[in-house]
Amino acid sequence: MTDTRGPQPQYEGYATGPLPGEREPAPGQASGPYHPPQAYPSPAGGTQGGRPQGTQGGAQGVGAAQAARRPRTGARTTPRTRKARLRVAKADPWSVMKVSFLLSIALGICTVVASAVLWMVMDAMGVFSTVGGTISEATGSNEGNGFDLQSFLSLPRVLIFTSVIAVIDVVLATALATLGSFIYNLSAGFVGGIELTLAEDE
Repeated sequence: MTDTRGPQPQYEGYATGPLPGEREPAPGQASGPYHPPQAYPSPAGGTQGGRPQGTQGGAQGVGAAQAARRPRTGARTTPRTRKARLRVAKADPWSVMKVSFLLSIALGICTVVASAVLWMVMDAMGVFSTVGGTISEATGSNEGNGFDLQSFLSLPRVLIFTSVIAVIDVVLATALATLGSFIYNLSAGFVGGIELTLAEDE
């Protein structure tokens, strides 16, 4: 096949000239690395230190827009209750003894007062006179009278008997509580103690 186009002109500038990156800068133009044109324009505020100057203003605008937002009326915010899980690892026997002693004294005083009030109420209702008359008739004989319940269950005797019971209760409660604290400390060393979950009030 024969080429009929004839001789083609030679483009000497492209054939022998330098590449675009190797060309010498034109007069009046500073030499420097080649930067391709940007596909997107820079922001209106320009750049400062590699960051656009309009970033700070834009962030302030976004913050103001978020602050201006109002919560939706349908959404309800429920307060979150904080909880803490604690463990009673050891009970101080000395503190347990003091607390149990004071509590047992208060319980003993309440027992004495309650006994006195109960005796007064029953005496006002005539319980002792009725029951005492029945017992004295049942236990009486021709030679003498029977058992006098009213003199036996008088108020001073009832208060003395109740006070003795209260003192015994104070001693026993204090001793048992202190012994219980020692036993709890021994058992807590094996199983870890009692776990408690504490929560704040809403």
